[in-house]
Amino acid sequence: MLEACPCGRGEYASCCQPLHQGQQFAQSAEQLMRSRYSAFAKHEIDYIQQTTARGQQQALDMPAIAEWSRTNQWLKLEIVQANEKLDKTHALVEFKAHYHDGKQAQIHHEISHFVKFENHWYFLDPTTDQQLTMKQPCICGSGKKFKQCCAHFL
Repeated sequence: MLEACPCGRGEYASCCQPLHQGQQFAQSAEQLMRSRYSAFAKHEIDYIQQTTARGQQQALDMPAIAEWSRTNQWLKLEIVQANEKLDKTHALVEFKAHYHDGKQAQIHHEISHFVKFENHWYFLDPTTDQQLTMKQPCICGSGKKFKQCCAHFL
């Protein structure tokens, strides 16, 4: 029997699994969002790190992310809206992640921003505890200054 993909878009083997295994890459910010939700549901924590903006990856609290993934039962993903063209390289996805925390059902509602760099989509994580300055190189790797690239999306 084929396993349903946690993201809600078909069979896991032909939906998010090829992205998790690095055989394919997300073609849109929404597809990346769906695959990241599935990664939480499937405990594919390395994928969460790899699909976060390159300059933010080392600042992620990986043990906390892994714990959150394991301690919740992931119920469904609801995409509220996706705007794939905020500008040439940035997109927005608003979503609701439904999960059960062991005590009651919860909904995590978020508006996430994404950046495309070298034909790959990355999540811009607003929760990292890194000190960013406007004049430093952008966290996405574009070579632009942070203030001219991703700053206004965080």
